Amino acid sequence: MEIRQILANNLRRYRKAAGLSQEELAHRAGIDRTYISALERCQYAAGIDVVDRLARELDVSASDLLMATPTTERG
Repeated sequence: MEIRQILANNLRRYRKAAGLSQEELAHRAGIDRTYISALERCQYAAGIDVVDRLARELDVSASDLLMATPTTERG
């Protein structure tokens, strides 16, 4: 599985677990909502600073967003 897909799956999973909409996460992280949507659809590759900001707002480590797990491998 490609790193973009792993990030997309983890981002969506952690965002939903936190009970956040894409819009709320984007607002908290200072990122445009359409960018969050594009990341979750594998349209863009996120820079390391963006990954860090998203992780902080989701209360996880940046490595958690990039780590493949059995959950993320299923899509």
